[in-house]
Amino acid sequence: MTYQPYTLHGENRSSRWLITCDHATNTVPPDLGGTLGLPDADMMRHIAFDPGAAGVTRALADALGAPAILSNFSRLVIDPNRSEDDPTLLMRLYDGSVIPGNRAADAAEKERRLNAYYRPYHAALEKLAARQDDTVIVAVHSYTRQLKSRPSRPWHIGVLHAYDARLSDPFIAALEKEPDLVVGRNQPYPGHLPGDAIDRHALHHGRLNTLIELRNDLIETHATQTAWGERLAPLLAAALEQTAQ
Repeated sequence: MTYQPYTLHGENRSSRWLITCDHATNTVPPDLGGTLGLPDADMMRHIAFDPGAAGVTRALADALGAPAILSNFSRLVIDPNRSEDDPTLLMRLYDGSVIPGNRAADAAEKERRLNAYYRPYHAALEKLAARQDDTVIVAVHSYTRQLKSRPSRPWHIGVLHAYDARLSDPFIAALEKEPDLVVGRNQPYPGHLPGDAIDRHALHHGRLNTLIELRNDLIETHATQTAWGERLAPLLAAALEQTAQ
């Protein structure tokens, strides 16, 4: 099968929802030799992808009857949730791990990876987003409970947003009514980087949007990923009804 830098799920669905997963896999493409020189243990960590996020993305898309797009290259190859001029676009050191396959990556190699993986992913995402005028984008990510030498993070779920919180505000309010959840607004980190995927595909077009961060120890299995997708879908649908659009 020919390598493709993204996968589509339910691409012919007509829902206005569009679910995205920028860090879906830890795949290193064949033309990079399938490895960046890291041990398997590191490639299974959050430094390489967002563990569990792909399963939640598919389950959420199914529950909402929505299409989804998922990246098919590790964030260590090149990060699709960064602008092309972001200094963290191609990492050489991440949370204590040196990435050998990126050590010698020069400007030409960066441009090659942009053309081979990053730009095709974003072109496909924009094509899906532009299929109708009222697209609502939900980005699904996961985060690790604790980075090396950092405090443990208490939230079960974070909802990230920039200046457009039309969807995030009622969604957060609904989540905060759930008695078993600790919810973070723009946690575990701020919700906006200039040129990131939400900025590029939602904010610049005035599209309703939100970004979900789930703690990855809560979504380790297919069953928990499905449960979270099915749990979040009605809360998102109710939040959308409260927006002006």
